[in-house]
Amino acid sequence: MAAEGTAKGRAGRAGSYGIIALFTIFSAFPFYWMLITTFKSTPDLLKRGNNPFLLNEPPTLEHLKVLFHDTLFGQWIWNTLFVGVLVVAITLLLAVPAGYALARVMGRTGEHLGIGIFLTYLVPPTLLFIPMSRIIGDLGLQDSLWSLVLVYPSFTIPFSTWLLMGFFKAIPKDLEEAAMIDGLSRFGAFVKVVIPISVAGILTTVIFTLTLVMQEFVYAITFITAVRNMTVSVGVPTFLVHGDVYFWGSLMAGCFISSVPVALLYNFFVDRFVTGFTMGAVKG
Repeated sequence: MAAEGTAKGRAGRAGSYGIIALFTIFSAFPFYWMLITTFKSTPDLLKRGNNPFLLNEPPTLEHLKVLFHDTLFGQWIWNTLFVGVLVVAITLLLAVPAGYALARVMGRTGEHLGIGIFLTYLVPPTLLFIPMSRIIGDLGLQDSLWSLVLVYPSFTIPFSTWLLMGFFKAIPKDLEEAAMIDGLSRFGAFVKVVIPISVAGILTTVIFTLTLVMQEFVYAITFITAVRNMTVSVGVPTFLVHGDVYFWGSLMAGCFISSVPVALLYNFFVDRFVTGFTMGAVKG
């Protein structure tokens, strides 16, 4: 019986490892495809008889040269980071106190308001970019990165507020009450107790906002026309797709360089997203 149980345990572990391996391959394949396409020569990419998953000819750097020398990819990366950092700062500045107020101060009314705020995030951008264009034009921000800094928080703040509400509700009120009994004001308890415990929610908000800024296309192409002011999501497809000619190597290089930092950020903090920080914080 013991031997049978051991065999079943090994089979179960083998099955678990097999599933994890398949999931890992599935998740990593897009990055492998982008990376190998980046270093494939153009003849290697175009020959149908070649194996698309391997380097059939010596690797080349020509696609990276096209990306960095024939386009303003470096400037687009900088523009994206500039907009991303400012939008993250604005989003956190407004969403964190708003989420806390709705979760703690306003009671049941806050729950209804939170749902209403979240519903505004579900409005398709294709319905909003026309009136937004009028606002941007009236403010004189057309063809400026500040137009994106102004518009993006309009849909990052609602979702982030709703997201942070859930994290603040998961924090036991006993922690704040104990801090206030010790002499802290509600704001002091919020800053010194709630914020440190809510790091997971804040990091989730930061990564969500950065990801959205990097991949958003509709507003970026509507408000920005100057090449130097474009973001990565607009510049790469605009200048590496000429009619029906696709510069696949350079396209994949741009996608790989843009996506790897976000992927690494997700992986470094994935445990913070799935672990409850307040479990067992208050003992009965």
